[in-house]
Amino acid sequence: MSHQTPSGLPPSIVVSRRDAARLEAMLEAPQWQHDATAEALLGELVRADIVDDADMPAGVVGMHSRVECVDETSGEKHTLTLVYPQEADAGAGRISVLAPVGSALLGLSVGQSIDWATPQGRPLRLRVTGVHAAG
Repeated sequence: MSHQTPSGLPPSIVVSRRDAARLEAMLEAPQWQHDATAEALLGELVRADIVDDADMPAGVVGMHSRVECVDETSGEKHTLTLVYPQEADAGAGRISVLAPVGSALLGLSVGQSIDWATPQGRPLRLRVTGVHAAG
């Protein structure tokens, strides 16, 4: 099951106003111009449902959220924290929002899945099983 709506597009995501403003400002920096992942993230932000921080639904992945997910193909569990590029540390599970899996996780809700290939090319289907807000 790919994550698509009847229109063929991925479902729109929910992003807090603060995260959207910080991400848009970051993406305006020269180093992200013509970067395919940055352009894809900007496209997601354009389609996103932007909500006030206080109205952000529980169980939605935002910046600095700790995300529990399971690989539906292997049953392997992962805990990832979605961070800005300068904070990334893959060994510590701190995944940049500009890494392909990071940009795919932004705005997902508990129960939603993404198909993703590891840097080694192994296909994964990650299902979000828990989201813990930054604290």
